[in-house]
Amino acid sequence: MIVLRNRPVLKSERRGGSSLNDVGILAYGSLIDCPGREIDSVIVERKKDVQTPFKVEFARCSSSRGGAPTLIPVVKGGANVSAVILVLSGVSEEDAWDMLWRRETNNVCTGGKYPKGARGENAVYVERSPGFCDLDVVLHTKIEGNIPNLTPENLAVPAIRSVRCAGEGRDGITYLIRAKENGIRTPLMPDYERAILGKLGADSLEDALRRLRS
Repeated sequence: MIVLRNRPVLKSERRGGSSLNDVGILAYGSLIDCPGREIDSVIVERKKDVQTPFKVEFARCSSSRGGAPTLIPVVKGGANVSAVILVLSGVSEEDAWDMLWRRETNNVCTGGKYPKGARGENAVYVERSPGFCDLDVVLHTKIEGNIPNLTPENLAVPAIRSVRCAGEGRDGITYLIRAKENGIRTPLMPDYERAILGKLGADSLEDALRRLRS
């Protein structure tokens, strides 16, 4: 579910009341590489070398990834990490909210709209940052953490398990590999990686994947 925390500015309320805003989506996890068909089709620019204005850590196990740890904004711990702004063309802010909701809830191309007023520990919130990186508005998602004790061990175990549970490329080890490739670094990442390698006797994360898949 997605929750509207700050109401989008309506077109009639925008400057001049007629043109679309410059809308971007802040990608700091799998959204960087896999924005989904809808968002991908309207991306006109990728602003790189951006830092998240909030701290991020592997603090949530995702059921859609076989229980693998994923990156979310956090209040305690974490770090401001490398991100990419996906700049959209010809898309109103309202439509961008819907596209982001559909992508985050595996409803791409269904035409679904975000449900207003939803609450709960699994609710996905969308927040907006007006004027961020010279765009009228930049949107990003936020969801509550569900790993009460953030330790390398408590990240490594579900990441390893997810390789057998998740769909192709959606496991936690692949997710960690892609985060590293995108220049993302959090305080827990080095020990998280070492815990995976130590448990599997592997030389690299790629080697760990091969061992688990063989």
